[in-house]
Amino acid sequence: MSRKYLFSHAVILTVMFFACTAAFAFSPEQLVRDARTQVGKTLLYDPAYVRLSYPMGDVPIIRGVCTDVVVRALRHQGIDLQQLVHEDMKRNFRLYPNEARWGLKKPDANIDHRRVPNLQRYFERQGYTITDKNFLPGDIVTWDLSPPAKHIGIVSDRKDPSGKRPLIIHNIGQGTQEEDVLYQFTITGHYRVTRVGNPR
Repeated sequence: MSRKYLFSHAVILTVMFFACTAAFAFSPEQLVRDARTQVGKTLLYDPAYVRLSYPMGDVPIIRGVCTDVVVRALRHQGIDLQQLVHEDMKRNFRLYPNEARWGLKKPDANIDHRRVPNLQRYFERQGYTITDKNFLPGDIVTWDLSPPAKHIGIVSDRKDPSGKRPLIIHNIGQGTQEEDVLYQFTITGHYRVTRVGNPR
């Protein structure tokens, strides 16, 4: 082979590598921006079961639950948790929580991605778990509330008036808000999406 051929082949492979890297890159800054666009649009908290299209199914933007904030924001970067969680649950149903009150015997693409415990398990299986308490913009946090309930939100790039605590973009009952609530509840999970990937 000629040097010219080898050089051109190397150039092509390099371009392909960077193109693929860009396609699978993830921007936490964009996640924050995309979550913030829901403030003022999602005005209601509505946990009703709804039959959704698949993939990329969603309830009307005016309503939703805490998980919908995360699902909607990630979709702007091509990450469809409805499809990803559903496909992983089809292959690994026994590894996901199935609380008695849900009564599930198989995955349900209408609701599985809208349940906090399922998102926690999916994030754990993707290796997104963070064990330190350094909360960065774009991180995803889960909590236990009192009375018992699960909650999830996205760490903002804005801070409380003291400049010490990052705000959280979430929907806890009044639609999507950006608020100082990080330490108001018991934290049960801390996750950092690092790539656009497929379920394990």
